[in-house]
Formats: sequence, structure tokens, C-alpha cells
Amino acid sequence: MSRPYGCLAVYRALNNDRIVSSANQSRLRVPRHVAIVMDGNGRWAVRRRLPRTAGHRAGVKSVRTIVEESVRQGVEALTLFAFSSENWRRPKSEVNFLLELFVGALRAEVKRLNENGVRLRVIGERSAFPEKLQWGIAEAEEATKTNEAMLLQVAANYGGRWDITQAARRLAADARAGRIAPEDVDERLFSDRLSFPDLPDPDLFIRTGGEQRISNFLLWQSAYSELYFSELMWPDFDGAAYREALADFGHRQRRFGMTGDQADQAP
Repeated sequence: MSRPYGCLAVYRALNNDRIVSSANQSRLRVPRHVAIVMDGNGRWAVRRRLPRTAGHRAGVKSVRTIVEESVRQGVEALTLFAFSSENWRRPKSEVNFLLELFVGALRAEVKRLNENGVRLRVIGERSAFPEKLQWGIAEAEEATKTNEAMLLQVAANYGGRWDITQAARRLAADARAGRIAPEDVDERLFSDRLSFPDLPDPDLFIRTGGEQRISNFLLWQSAYSELYFSELMWPDFDGAAYREALADFGHRQRRFGMTGDQADQAP
């Protein structure tokens, strides 16, 4: 199994999160992995009496801002919820626009990703997408595969229940083939069959748009994520708002079932 960060990942894996210095944050813990539900594009546009598509276009600019800010802040992995398995229920015209926007964004952003040393990976059931989009995803992943500053993971046609279901299906197939025994199944074996077994679970889970739910995103992986909800619509979620979320995370005590005193004494 490939490890995107080489030997550096082995060192960082020994620490739940890291302490870094920056001009904007004084030695606060920075999450290794941030997951974001980018909500509010359509409502942002409607409030401005614009078509919902204008909100999605504006949202692409926020993606660029947050990716670049993540690199500056030392985040190792950023997972963005771009298109859920439930989004197919939206009006066909909006779905088609989103798919075309995805194709265009892939083509336009590869150069910028390479300039920032960002590797792209798309998770989800991509076989449901038009062939043009599938090719665009594969080309963008190939063009950025050697970058090491950060991994940008885009969840497209993804759902947490789908992820768990396909992991269970793989386990069942392995058991039927005799590669594993049912009594051997544990959390590690299950996690290894999810969409990104080579990454740490998200430390910080952000949702914009004022809603306070996780909406079938990273259900297994977010069991101990710190949750942060912003009232800002995604197109308004800028670098300053993101740094505020990171700072909030930096002040939290993560106990993972321990007492507060135990957590203070843990590495």
C-alpha cells in the first residue's frame, strides 16, 4: 500500500497532531487532516438573486483559497465533499452543470496544484460519471502524483454509507476466498478496505452554510473528529475564516476516551 508522504509520514503518525508556528497562529496545534463539507453555494447565489450556478462558480474560488491556505498552515491532507451520492436527486440541469464545472476545474487547476506541490486524489464511485469526467480525473491525478506538500482529496459521488458498504463487501469476498477468517475481522482490517486507508482520520471536520449535520460524509473516519460549524456560506469562507477554524481546533483538548488529566500528559 502506497504512503503519500514517505518517511515523514512515519514520524508524524506517532503524533496525533502537530505544533507549528505561523504569523497568524502562535504555536497552536494544526490538524494533520481536515475534512470540509462545502455547503451554501446555492443559497449564496439565491440571496443575491443570481442563478444557483453562480454560487457553484464562486465556490470554486473558495476551494482554491482554502487549498493554498492549507499548504501554508502545514495541513497534510485536505478532503473536500464536492458531490455526494445524494446530489443526483437535484435538478438535472444543476447536476449537469456541476459535472461540467468539475471537468473545467480539473483542467484549470492542475498547474496551480503543481505550483503548490499538491497531489490530487478523487474518492467515490467515479464509474457513474461521464467518460469525459473520468478521463479528466485520471489525467489530473497522474499529473500531480509526485507532489508531496499536501494531499487534496476530493469526494465525488461519495457517501459514508457507500464507503462502509463497499468495505464490508470486500471483507466478505476475502472471507469467501479464504484469505481471511471471519474471527480475524477487526477495526484495522475494516479500515484497510475503506476509501483512504493510507491517511489518518480527519482531525477537524468543518461544515459551512449554517447547517449542523455531517450529511453522510466520512461516517467511519470521523468518529473522533473535532466538529466545527460555520454560518458562512461556502463562497464567503475565506482564508481568515479558515484560520479561525484552525485556531479553534488548536485550543481544544482531544481526549479519545481518556480523562482530561490523562490527555494533558499524553504525547
